[in-house]
Formats: sequence, structure tokens, C-alpha cells
Amino acid sequence: MGQLDGKVAIITGGARGMGRSHVRRFVAEGASVVFGDVLEEEGAKLAADLGDAARFVRMDVTSPEDWQNAVRTAVEAFGKLDVLVNNAGIIRHRRIEDMTPAEFRQVLEVNLVGQWLGVKAVIGPMKAAGGGSIVNVSSTEGFIGAAGLAAYSASKFGVRGLTKAAARELGEYGIRVNSIHPGGILTPMVTDPDVVAATADSAEAFMRALPLGRMGRTREVSGLVVFLASDDSGYCTGSEVLVDGGMLTGAGY
Repeated sequence: MGQLDGKVAIITGGARGMGRSHVRRFVAEGASVVFGDVLEEEGAKLAADLGDAARFVRMDVTSPEDWQNAVRTAVEAFGKLDVLVNNAGIIRHRRIEDMTPAEFRQVLEVNLVGQWLGVKAVIGPMKAAGGGSIVNVSSTEGFIGAAGLAAYSASKFGVRGLTKAAARELGEYGIRVNSIHPGGILTPMVTDPDVVAATADSAEAFMRALPLGRMGRTREVSGLVVFLASDDSGYCTGSEVLVDGGMLTGAGY
């Protein structure tokens, strides 16, 4: 038996990177998945690879209408909704002095407002299903700051607050809300040329500071997401779980 047998999930940002890993792992664990992304070609290909257990929808997480479509697709295709993985996110490496207000707002809209819209959209169907699990993807940048990442850190700190408040509000309906905080995971986001150029000088020091001495793999994050989505984590809500190779254990000296 799979750990998610019979579960129905929505996963955002599911066409590549960590999101794609989550989609594949959820299907392998027995879940039916609706996943959204703005990357239509990559999303359609992944859905075709996975067959009847997966549906792809073109999705901008800042759009309430796109959220309604994703929820409607899940309920109509699979009969209910049990799990939301708020995975979609963007990063813009700009120092405060150089960042435009529009760039700052864009990061907040996708990374924080998008997750709030997702939580709001799934409350009704999860109540109808008798409960559910929401996994909000934050970051180690939800605990610490870094030069050039003020917008990203602000959004990811915000996800922590959203998670805590939602856990308080939704517990009475059997809906659990937890956040995960990946750091140092090999994804297309961290190999973006803009990010690589900004962090190249500190990459060697970063690796030395990791107790495990290596970058993480997306599948190592997906295992945690599966656990939080499953009934095995039934008494976990409002939790913050690091998956960072020990990055935040200390200063690295």
C-alpha cells in the first residue's frame, strides 16, 4: 500500500523542480493529483507521463479564478480534495537599493498572497471531505535573511505566519496546516543564472558550512511532504520543519 492511497491532492508549481518531484512521489504513493503551473508544455508532458492519476491545469497562483479551476478539476475528476501543497514560488536576487517596488510586490504576490489564496480556496472542499492537510513551502530564508533576498525572505517569513494562523483557524475542521523549510536543494531555481552570479563567491563557504557537506535532492524534500500529507502526521499542525542539511544549526565555524 502507498502512504497516500485514496488521497486527492493539488500541488502548485508542479511542472519542474521540487514540485515535479512532489507530483511524481504523490502518484507513486497512491494519490490522485491535480498540479498547476504557468509552464504549460512541461506540465502537459508530465501529466501525459503519469497517466490517469494526474491532471495538469495552467495555473497562476495569484489568480483566484485559477485556484477555483484547480479545485473544481480535483473535485470533478477525483471526487474530493484532501491535500494542498503550496509549492509555487519565485526568487529575485536584488539588493533593496536596486530592487523596484514592482519586483518586490511580484515576489510577495506569488510566494505569499498565492499561498493565502490557496488556503482560502481549499477550505470548503476539505471541510466537505472531513478534514485535510495543507503543506506550505517556505524556506530557510523564512528564518534568516541574506543580502539580496529581502523580498524572498519577507515572503517566506510571511508563510510561517500564515501557516500558524491557518492552523489555529482550521484545526476545528480537522484541517492541518504545516510549513516546510528547504535550504540548499538542487533545483532550477538555484541554478538560475541571476542567482548563480550573485552567490558564486560564497558557494564554497556555503558547502563547508553544511554539516552534511552536500546539497539536498528534491526527492529528500518530497519524502517530508508525503509524510505531512499522510495520516501518519495526523497530530502535526502549525509545525515548521527544516530540510536543510543542518544549515541553520550554526554559523559554520
